[in-house]
Amino acid sequence: MRIPLMSIPRFGFGIKGLDEMLSGGLIEGTVSSIIGAYGTGKTNFAQYYIWQGLIQGQSALYITLEERTSRILGYMENKGWDVSQYLDSTFTIVNLDPSDFNLAINSVKNELPTLIKKTGAHRVVIDPVSLFEDLFHDDATRRREMMRFLESLRDLNCTSLLISEADKTNTFASKYNLIEYLSDTVILLKYARGEDVNDVHLAIEVVKMRMSQHSREVKPFEIHQDSVTVYTEATVF
Repeated sequence: MRIPLMSIPRFGFGIKGLDEMLSGGLIEGTVSSIIGAYGTGKTNFAQYYIWQGLIQGQSALYITLEERTSRILGYMENKGWDVSQYLDSTFTIVNLDPSDFNLAINSVKNELPTLIKKTGAHRVVIDPVSLFEDLFHDDATRRREMMRFLESLRDLNCTSLLISEADKTNTFASKYNLIEYLSDTVILLKYARGEDVNDVHLAIEVVKMRMSQHSREVKPFEIHQDSVTVYTEATVF
């Protein structure tokens, strides 16, 4: 029997404004991506996504391709979150070295599905998926392998969030202009400048969301030491 869309479980970020834009959160079992240039807070949002799951009793898996475990834990603890109580039980952090092509490809394609099954992870973050995309030397191979990889995530009954660098010349697109087409939901983080070029703000947009209604407005947001605020009542100039 087909489940009504409104009754499908959702995985929120615990960020009121953002969850509101997503009609409650990411849809269970989907693959979503956050795209943004440096300094827009991509990893911040990913860590909120992980933390929200942990405090709700869900298992979480954080795959990092460029940060050490100690730094990930440090960032989260600086927000006032006691993540140590979840380590080795419902929270697992895995470091992958993308410098070794064969090892990295093997780890992501073969070992990651096994790890997700073993940990029973409800929420999975890959930060950044751009480094995995870098491993493929031509567009055709990259598209084929990424399609297979995302389908394997959907088959594992987890709700995944992929962090992607924005293209250097077009900050509205991912580095390879690919992940946004393959993902079920796409969240774009960007800079917004007013008439005064020195007045720089951060803005968020839910570019697409399959199987659900979502806000199509661009909203300003701020990152504080212990919180993120999305101003859904405000407008971006």
